[in-house]
Parts: sequence; structure tokens; C-alpha cells
Amino acid sequence: MATIANGALTLADWAKRLDPKGTIPDVAELLSQSNEILEDIVMKEGNLPTGHRVVIRTGLPTVYFRMINAGVPTSKSTTAQVDESCGMMEARSHIDTKLASLNGNTAAFRLSEDTPFLEAMNQTMADTLFYGNVSVDPKTFTGLATRYSSLSAGNAQNIIDAGGASTDNTSVYFVVWGEETVFGIFPKGSQAGLQHRDLGEESVQDSSSNWYQALRTLYQWDMGLVVKDWRYVVRICNVDISDLVALTGTQASTAATELVKVMTRAIDRIPNVNMGRGAFYANRTVCSHLRIQALQKSNTVLSIEDATNQFGKPGKELRFQGYPVRKSDRLLNTEARVT
Repeated sequence: MATIANGALTLADWAKRLDPKGTIPDVAELLSQSNEILEDIVMKEGNLPTGHRVVIRTGLPTVYFRMINAGVPTSKSTTAQVDESCGMMEARSHIDTKLASLNGNTAAFRLSEDTPFLEAMNQTMADTLFYGNVSVDPKTFTGLATRYSSLSAGNAQNIIDAGGASTDNTSVYFVVWGEETVFGIFPKGSQAGLQHRDLGEESVQDSSSNWYQALRTLYQWDMGLVVKDWRYVVRICNVDISDLVALTGTQASTAATELVKVMTRAIDRIPNVNMGRGAFYANRTVCSHLRIQALQKSNTVLSIEDATNQFGKPGKELRFQGYPVRKSDRLLNTEARVT
């Protein structure tokens, strides 16, 4: 199994570096517990105050065979500059000072009250990683589904059609994370991941414009996504959920579009899996289906293995041909057919 090269940091790695006292790592770990994509995504500081400018190779130079005493024309590769932006997410929490003091442990109570804000930010960020579209909402960033959205596009060879024709479809992604392939970004000069600021006690107004004292908290999370080399993401689209549950139609064992078959094809679409850390991403329905299949003795490509995450916590990990299959509830079961 390929591993990330030294210097390629995940969100939790950045958090530990930026705050050795543990404040930010605690928050980063809380988020990763329910958003497994954060365990894999490589984070990199952008080279722009609002994101990252990347040079993408769009064409290879022309090469020639030559004869003795005969030269060849000069040639060069072609490149394009792309600016990827970061979305700026914020949330604020106001807690009545009287309510906090009744608990006896104000700090612990504030964290418990702020947890719903963290979860909401977590879900929104995961949703944007897949479905973000700056042409629809310029405040966000462009996600994977938007980048891999047409079977006739230039990157169509990395979009595999699983055959679903209705509107109860989902997608499975295979991503190889790395600094030269696919990575997350945060603005130049800022900090990676969720930032927590205690704004202290202040007078605030309720819905009736009456005043009371409140403890205020600000959460901020600036992040974007860079696909430097589009060949290192494969989207398996049009996975019919009804067929998957019933194991019929497009997901029958004899179908060419059966999930384990197209997942195998997805791995082979990657030019070099050793360029980074490869992982599959699927929603709860798909993961449950694959986990049940892994229990069958005749299955040799799926396995459930003992694993320890980057926070040192043991658990069971679902793997397909050695690559982890991560769960993301933000991947919908109601995707329209990709054409």
C-alpha cells in the first residue's frame, strides 16, 4: 500500500504542528471522527492570499525518430495556469453566562454546546468537497462531482458509468492524494483546518432586543481543493441504489457494471498509484453493501482489517484490493444520471 511522502501533511498533521498545546488538534480530531475524508486529504499552504495558483500540464511535447545527418523539429509541452480559490466558512456561538456557570465546568459545557456547530461545518465542508460549484455559489470552491460531470468531457476516461438510468444513483470516488496529484489548500499565511477563537464575554441581544451576557465563540475554516493532475481521480457514477440493494440489473453478479468490477477498473485508470495515498469514498449504503460482501469467504478483493487511525485509535477498516474504503454520508443516493 502506497504511503504519503514525507512533508505531505494531512489536516491533523497541520493541526498538531500549528498548536502544540492541543486546542486545534482536539477540534480537528472531533471533525475527523465523522468525516473520514479528512484522514486522507493532503493539505498544502496556498501561494495566494485567497487560494492557490497551479500550473497544469495540458499537452506533451512532440518527439521524433531521426536518421543520420538529419535533424528533428523543436517542440515543447503546453501548460495552463489555474487559480483555485478557498471558501471561507464561519460559525458563531453565543451561550448565556448563567447557563454556562450552572454546569460547574464552563469550558466543558461550552464545548458540548458548540459541538453542533462543528458538525454542521463538518457536513458542509464534506458536501462541498464533492458537490461544490463556484458557478452556482461563488463563495465556495469547486468539488469533485462538478469537475467530473460529463461522459463526453476531456477527463471522461476517468469517469466510469455504472449503468444506472434513474434518479436514485450515487457515486464512488477513487482518489490518490499527493502534492503533485490532488490536495487541499488553505490561504497563504493562514492556518490549516478549523480555527477556534474564544471571543470572551459580551453583552448581546435576544430576539426581542433585550440584553444579556453571553460567552461568544467564533469558528472559521478556510479551505479549497486543487486537482493538479486530473488522472488521479476516478469517479464511478450512476451506481443504481435500487439495483445495488437487490443485487439485480446493473448490480447483478453477472453484470459488467457490478460495483466490484468497476472499482477494479477505477484502480487501473490511475497512471501511477504510488504517487500518493489512494482511497475509495462511498456513502453508508455502498459501504454496508461492500462490508457484507467482504464477509463472504469466496470474496478475495474485499477485506475487513485491523487498523489504527492517525490519532492512534484502533478499529476495523474496510479495504478493496488493499485500498481503504472511506465512508462519507454527504455522497447522495439521489444523484441524477451523469451523461
